[in-house]
Amino acid sequence: MRFNLSEWALRNQPLVRYLIIALAIVGVMSFQKLGQSEDPPFTFKVMVVRTDWPGASAREVEEQLTDRIEKKLQEVPYLDTLRSFSRPGESVVLFIAKDSTPVKDVPDIFYQVRKKIGDIKGTLPAGIRGPFFNDEFGDVFGSIYALTGDGFDYAELKAESERIRAELLRVPSVAKVDLIGEQEQRIYVELSNARLATLGLDVQTVTRALAEQNAVAPGGYFETRNERIYLRPSGAYDTVEAIRATTIRAGGRELRIGDIATVSRGFVEPPAPRFRFQGQDALGLGVSMAKGGDIIALGANLKDTLARIQAQLPVGMELSEVASQPDAVRRSIDEFVHSLAEAVIIVLVVCFFSLGLRTGLVVALSIPLVLAVTFFGMRLFDVGLHKISLGALILALGLLVDDAIIAVEMMLVKMEQGWDRSKAAAFAYTSTAGPMLSGTLVTVAGFLPIATAQSSTGEYTRSIFQVNAIALLASWLAAVIVVPYLGYVLLPDPRAKKKTSWVATHFPRLERLKDRIGLGEPHFEGDEDEVFRTPFYNRFRKLVDGCVARRWVVIGITLALFAAAIAGFGFVQQQFFPNSTRIELLIDLRLPEGSSLRATQTEVEKLEAILKQEKGIANYVAYVGTGSPRFYLPLDQQLPAPNFAQFVILANDIPAREALRERMIELFRNDFPNLRANVARLENGPPVGFPVQFRVSGPDIPTVRKYAAEVAAVMRTNPSLSDVQLDWDEQSKVLRVDVDQHKARLLGLTTQDVANFLNTSQRGLVATSYREGIESIDVMLRGDAAERDKLSLVAELSIPTRAGKSVPLGQVATVSYAFEQGLVWRRNREPTITARAQIYDSRIQAPTVTAQVEPLLEPIRAQLPAGYRIETGGAVEESAKGQSSVNAGFPLFLAVVFTALMVQLGSFSRTAMVVLTAPLGLIGVVLFLLLFNQPFGFVAMLGTIALFGMIMRNSVILVDQIEQDVDKGLSIWDAIVESAVRRLRPIALTAAAAVLAMIPLTRSTFFGPMAVAIMGGLIVATLLTLLFVPALYAAWYRVKREPAAG
Repeated sequence: MRFNLSEWALRNQPLVRYLIIALAIVGVMSFQKLGQSEDPPFTFKVMVVRTDWPGASAREVEEQLTDRIEKKLQEVPYLDTLRSFSRPGESVVLFIAKDSTPVKDVPDIFYQVRKKIGDIKGTLPAGIRGPFFNDEFGDVFGSIYALTGDGFDYAELKAESERIRAELLRVPSVAKVDLIGEQEQRIYVELSNARLATLGLDVQTVTRALAEQNAVAPGGYFETRNERIYLRPSGAYDTVEAIRATTIRAGGRELRIGDIATVSRGFVEPPAPRFRFQGQDALGLGVSMAKGGDIIALGANLKDTLARIQAQLPVGMELSEVASQPDAVRRSIDEFVHSLAEAVIIVLVVCFFSLGLRTGLVVALSIPLVLAVTFFGMRLFDVGLHKISLGALILALGLLVDDAIIAVEMMLVKMEQGWDRSKAAAFAYTSTAGPMLSGTLVTVAGFLPIATAQSSTGEYTRSIFQVNAIALLASWLAAVIVVPYLGYVLLPDPRAKKKTSWVATHFPRLERLKDRIGLGEPHFEGDEDEVFRTPFYNRFRKLVDGCVARRWVVIGITLALFAAAIAGFGFVQQQFFPNSTRIELLIDLRLPEGSSLRATQTEVEKLEAILKQEKGIANYVAYVGTGSPRFYLPLDQQLPAPNFAQFVILANDIPAREALRERMIELFRNDFPNLRANVARLENGPPVGFPVQFRVSGPDIPTVRKYAAEVAAVMRTNPSLSDVQLDWDEQSKVLRVDVDQHKARLLGLTTQDVANFLNTSQRGLVATSYREGIESIDVMLRGDAAERDKLSLVAELSIPTRAGKSVPLGQVATVSYAFEQGLVWRRNREPTITARAQIYDSRIQAPTVTAQVEPLLEPIRAQLPAGYRIETGGAVEESAKGQSSVNAGFPLFLAVVFTALMVQLGSFSRTAMVVLTAPLGLIGVVLFLLLFNQPFGFVAMLGTIALFGMIMRNSVILVDQIEQDVDKGLSIWDAIVESAVRRLRPIALTAAAAVLAMIPLTRSTFFGPMAVAIMGGLIVATLLTLLFVPALYAAWYRVKREPAAG
């Protein structure tokens, strides 16, 4: 005899009560300890390798530095893509590992990158600085603060920010605090070239004088009998005036540096990337949370700390909140918790309305217990509360009551037929536990492709599988252990005299409707068959009997609908991930390559003046010369560039954000002719950037540029695309100094001497360091302002020779104007230009537009020379990566499904029949997506895969019921019809609970399409299970009606 869990539960009721209480307490405690964040953690498998080569052109950097680094990095395992850009004096290589790279191997891969580059460092060009490595690309600075102060310079702001930083690092769960927009101090010694030539001085003499006086050199020490006494020579600079007072000898005379040069204290020029808040220069502090922390608790602690810091700031200084992830997470979690509460209420209403008060209470009481166990499982598997896990909880809520409804309904039916409670509970286990477990495993298997997806998108959405698997398995255990106990205690006697309920008294029509369709409090008198002989069941019996009799008509209609759904799927818009509901708006400003930081700041200030007049803005911040730090995990972070700036605008709410977005789009259509702008909402999921992209790659840059321009021209013909642009195109201006080597040698000069002289005049030369407390400030020698600003004076600059005299530069070199590549982007060691565009119409999705443009590019592809190609990027490429990783999990999904069904049904034929019903859910999916104009995105795809498991769950329970009825002696025809009648109420109720529980999710931007897809699929699948599966079973086994006896 098989072990019966339900019988065991009724024999050990005190233990069951203890388990219920203990699990409830553990669940509550686990819930309180769950980490809270905005997005699930996912690993950025990107490492940045930056190397400086002062003096080299972009092409020299590309060919002599970038290419060598890329070539070596191709040896690193798990390499997916190498992207790089080369600018004058700078090489940046992005090592991008494959999406399928195991997360545990990522640190070792980054170590291999360092090791490989270290191996070739000796072969890289002389004079380079670096390489420098950044593998903390995914750090999120969820809270950013701006320190501002009228009348305070950067030095004073930095001194105060260091104190604030120390305070913030003491806050629990703070991992690190970075300064943003910091401008290093400099002391500038500005020397007039003409005056130095007149005095017979050169820069090296001045540099030597400053360095020798300010040197930190050992003076030795006395070792006495009792003590060691150090000698400390004076002379190190402690004031700017001391630098001015430094003397040097020239032409037999002593001169003060202050007499021949302007000495001033200032900040690095040109400025480092700047941080501006509400139109004024500021210093930013980015706060990053420790792994596994609670962002809500961190937000509360930060608010308390900042209130204390604000009270201690000097008068005139202010610390303002720029970005607050805790507030965003609180809004997001409140929204989902509200939806979860609505879903719970909806499921309870379904239970109470359909099963009656006491029977519904049995199911209702199982919900908090299963949720408690789910929270405990989430705690064990380190799944925090975020948008994915909360959405998965709502999805699970509609499914976790299924087993409880099936179990209590079967128990109720047997009690209606006159069985006692214990026997009814034991029979419910015997008849339904196996099919329910198989159905649960099949439903869980529907989420398996998510669990096994080796990609960023898979990692991002994995908690959908984890939460649903825990909840569904816990719901099965609750259905076979807790529900029988609760049913034993709470279920009413269906044969007792029926009392008039409150609903019957106040809403008699509703009560009559419930009786007519077989719902409500059970009350039956007579033999066992009377339970299913009501008028409602008799009508349904005739319908099923007719479907079985006209099986080929039913199958034909179903297949026709399925074919129509496949055809209609082409009209459903595709999507990767929807935009975020966060209220920030991003505006990127990109000036022509070669533009100065000063020009970029001018455009920034112009836009700030406009934003100052706009309504609906809480605050705005500008990052000049770089992009925003990653304040939001899926942010498409931009690398530093002098011609780039990014605004992050915090709107008051979503309507204000959308209104501002429309105004900004219109503004850039009519204004700001000197730049390319991009107005974008924040993204969900792994970052994509521009949604529509086409890459043109090949060995020759002019040829690549030619075809990229043609691709961009084709894209501009599509009315849905805006801001079509190439990621790099323009050449930069250059002042070419052609040295006459013969004349230079006669004067004892070399090309390096000329380059060093020009660099010192323009950018400056570090002579020594001025030490002030913990600060070390470089003392820079450079030409005076007039010589640095006027290009026409370059040829007139006097360059000192080895003989001690100076000659005009024009005597040894020719100065001319020219153009050169200011930037070279490469992909896998080939120059690559990307034509990209934005979609501002929210009704159009990127895959739809990409599909419209693709055929128009075929003529260009056809004429590409050998070695050149056009590739599709953007949302379509990222979606394909995620799709392929999910597809890789399908064999495991099918293996688990077939195994579970074979164990339960014991027949390959019946298993195949059940599996073939799963794709028919697409009929409802496509119908609802088209009706509600929802796109089919990555999350909707995951929901559809899970839907297949839900459909097979109902089918296996029905097929198993048919087999049970045949074993009891019914003819196959009658068994098919009666099984459909017997399973009508549990299948309809479980489907109603799942579908109605999805209603709150339909409001979610992220989960809305998935909820609509599952609702449509389940509604149609329920009808198919009750009508199509009986017809299919009859056709599959060629069932014929047996003639009536007698």
